[in-house]
Formats: sequence, structure tokens, C-alpha cells
Amino acid sequence: MVVTKSAGEAVATDAERLRGRVKWFDPARGFGFAVSEDGGGDVFFGAEALRSYGLETACEGATLVCEAVRRTKGLQAVRILEVDSSTASAESARFVPVGTFRSATVKWFSRVKGYGFLSEGPGTPDIFVHVETVRAAGLGELRTGDRLRVSYGEGPKGRLADAVAKEQDN
Repeated sequence: MVVTKSAGEAVATDAERLRGRVKWFDPARGFGFAVSEDGGGDVFFGAEALRSYGLETACEGATLVCEAVRRTKGLQAVRILEVDSSTASAESARFVPVGTFRSATVKWFSRVKGYGFLSEGPGTPDIFVHVETVRAAGLGELRTGDRLRVSYGEGPKGRLADAVAKEQDN
């Protein structure tokens, strides 16, 4: 077994082929988990592994075949080999984009944590925003009170920003 250093932790490069069912995947956060069919526990998989396979998301219940390595926090898919969406649950909550940009204010944002929340105003549900969405917009650090334009959708856990832009002064 070869051991390398990745993101500050020792990683075994010997990958094992695993088959499992998608437990959940959150496109805004950029990751999800599958339950291994062999009883080996949860397998973490990131959006990058899905994109390399050619998908942007994975639905709850879909069958996933991957190459995974054991890391200090558990199994992680390093390569997706197959995704069978025909096994996904019919009532699986999917990301449904709103499609228009709306005004919002940064409630709080932590680059260290990799996410934050936006608000359209009092009494409205918070909008989760991932650091990758902020980076894709070419924005630097977001500060509480910053005004943005946001496009979001409804996901399984609430509103998720899929695009943001600085609000232009009128």
C-alpha cells in the first residue's frame, strides 16, 4: 500500500470498488453520502467526482458504483464508475431552480466553514450559499450586510443559491 499526504492527512492510494445507494447529495454544498451495500458504512462523494463522471447531481436511492479509499474520517469515493438513477426513490426531493435573480442580504458567511446564509428579508427562509458559488461569481469575502443578487432553488433541506452577483448601485 502506498501512502501519500493529501489536504493534511495520510491517505491510502489503494482504492476498493464499492456499490451502494445514494443516501443524499446536496448540490449547493457540493457533496453527499452513499450507503455501501457490503455493510462497510457511508461513503463520502464530492461534486468533483460526479462531474468527472458527467453528472451535476445524484438523486436519493440511485445506485452508485465507485472506487473508494479509506481516509481518517472514513470512506471517500475518488472515482465514480456508474450511476443508475432508475433505483432512485420517486419522491426524492430534487433541486428545483427558481430561475430569476432576486435581491438578498448576506446574513453571515464563513470562508473557513465554506458556506453562509443569505436573506431576502424578514420572515423569509434563509438561502444557503456555498463558497464555490461565491468563487464562481468571482467574489471575494462576503460580509454581513452585503447586498447581492441571488438565483436559488428549492432543495431537500431548503433554499440553495446556485448563482450570486454583486448588486449594482442604482
